[in-house]
Amino acid sequence: MNHQSASNTNPLNMVVIVAALGYFVDIYDLILFGIVKDPSLRALGVPESELFTVGSHLLNMQMIGMLTGGIIWGILGDKKGRLSTLFLTILLYSLANIANGFVQNVTQYEWMRFIAGVGLAGELGVGITLVSEIMTKESRGVGTSIVSGIGIAGAVLGFLIADWFDWRMAYFVGGGLGLLLLVLRISVYESGLFEKSKSNDIKRGDFLSLFTNLRQFKKYILAILIGIPVWYSISQLAINASVYAKEGIVDGMISNAKAVTWHYVGASIGAILFGMISERYKSRRIGLFSSLGTLAVFIGLYFFLTGIDPVLFYAITCGLGLAMGGLWAIFMVNASEQFGTNLRATVTTTAPNFVRGTTVLISFGIVYLKQYYGIWFSGLVLGIMCIVISLMAIYFTEESFGKDLDYVE
Repeated sequence: MNHQSASNTNPLNMVVIVAALGYFVDIYDLILFGIVKDPSLRALGVPESELFTVGSHLLNMQMIGMLTGGIIWGILGDKKGRLSTLFLTILLYSLANIANGFVQNVTQYEWMRFIAGVGLAGELGVGITLVSEIMTKESRGVGTSIVSGIGIAGAVLGFLIADWFDWRMAYFVGGGLGLLLLVLRISVYESGLFEKSKSNDIKRGDFLSLFTNLRQFKKYILAILIGIPVWYSISQLAINASVYAKEGIVDGMISNAKAVTWHYVGASIGAILFGMISERYKSRRIGLFSSLGTLAVFIGLYFFLTGIDPVLFYAITCGLGLAMGGLWAIFMVNASEQFGTNLRATVTTTAPNFVRGTTVLISFGIVYLKQYYGIWFSGLVLGIMCIVISLMAIYFTEESFGKDLDYVE
């Protein structure tokens, strides 16, 4: 089989582009579902009073699919190869999304969301693993930041497609994008480091070892905790922007759709900007600390400025996205650099999906506190907790910039 060794210095090589487009489709789907969820359920005959409950169940099915898929694809990526796994992930997602456009009832909808979630779960992690292994240690940070930056821009396309077409056609578009990406992947080669690791008599993709080996468990938990503020920023401050704006922050009406759009615009820029900062100072920790610090500043502006113009509020959500995108991009490359070739895809694929899963805990915490202290205070407290947890995780994480990835655990 053809393969590529870690000798590529061009941050816009075909592997980076294909991985970036895979993440683009991932984000497109997540945003699209959020927009078309209610209109699609109405079209399927769900009563207005049940939209929230049924919609939440659909989202949970997708999240369960992503958590399940993250484990499956991570293990397969380490056992069978990065490239072959990427072919399977995008094929499964594409077929599920096309089928999603034909659903006639909620039960079918639930299963298609689950299957699409399973398919999407491998795109980012396995793609980042492949990019990390074919790029030189001096350039892989830029390559992975480009993957995140281009990928996050998929949110913008999601909003546009949802605005231009009905929900069924929007799902068809997502499936079509996936099939086009499948064709592009034919021109990509397997990772040379993975091919080399196959000759070693060592267990690959051993997910349970991350919990039974104390040293690996510590590294794995730290890698996950670093990313927690990312989905706090997305799921609370962007998606629920209008709820917080009503607490006296904004003098005027706020659109959740606009807030999320500006959030992702900022994230697309931030992924590349903070990736460059990490490369400039030759340190993942500096990149993580600087993006987290920036996020903390914008969270402060978000909660403590009062009576501001909607334009300024959208600018702040864009700033939140800027910092979030940087933190997410470096979180991903850091996860891929912390583990050997025999566990790298497993970690890099499961970690982001476990971080996404923390949105359930964050939401539960805010809903619980809101009963006693209101939404403003509850959101602020959870935000501070997420920042502190991430800060401590970064502090105890080993520097991985320039690390030779040609090793096994």
